[in-house]
Amino acid sequence: MLNAIYPSLKDKPVVISGGASGIGEAIVRSFGSQGARVGFVDLLEKEGMALARELQGSGQTVAFQHCDITDASQYQRAIKRFEDMHGPCLVLVNNAANDTRMDWREVTPEEFNRRIAVNLAHAYFAIQAVAPGMIAAGQGSIVNFGSISWMAAQAGIPVYTAAKAATHGMTRSFARELGKHHIRVNTVVPGWVMTKRQLDLWVDDAADELIDRSQCLASRVQPGDIAAMVTFLASDDARMCSAQNFVVDGGWV
Repeated sequence: MLNAIYPSLKDKPVVISGGASGIGEAIVRSFGSQGARVGFVDLLEKEGMALARELQGSGQTVAFQHCDITDASQYQRAIKRFEDMHGPCLVLVNNAANDTRMDWREVTPEEFNRRIAVNLAHAYFAIQAVAPGMIAAGQGSIVNFGSISWMAAQAGIPVYTAAKAATHGMTRSFARELGKHHIRVNTVVPGWVMTKRQLDLWVDDAADELIDRSQCLASRVQPGDIAAMVTFLASDDARMCSAQNFVVDGGWV
């Protein structure tokens, strides 16, 4: 996939959650190729370390930390370490999520809270950590991740869809809070993205038929398609884009 080069991203400090695989990996690779100073976290330590070593070997400024983003204090400490290495974060990508299917009757209060933590709360506390530095710099771009799942009334993941719907409200509120400091806050809304996890767990013949019926475009949404949108929103080319939903779903919703 051929992507644009954004000069405004060169040397810009970027923090990405869930960057070791899938969509997150594509985002890390995209920002690395732009010459940004990238810090990313993930629970997948082996994969994260391997990706960081690969990109460092090609001359890119990329650092990885093993981190549980559902532990807000641990995650904020990781962000501080990235800022010590690369400077105050000016691009935050709240990518990490977990869309494991669960029967709504089996969700306990503890499991509900865990799902909210991994799909919503970490984004809030990451914004809390980076916003002071962005305010001091008088600039910044925050990209939250929504989902078309709640728009399409998808069954099987009610806590996930609740968290993703809430993300849209959080984006708009923070856009108003931070806009006076020239900080932009947007939501990227992926459709059904063909990551390895999706292909291994859920994309079967029936899923292919559903995608063919639902999308306007005949091809499949790839991780790189999402990364391209995120990279654009982080760049100065998107300087007047804020409080918006940017849907990348092949024309599903």
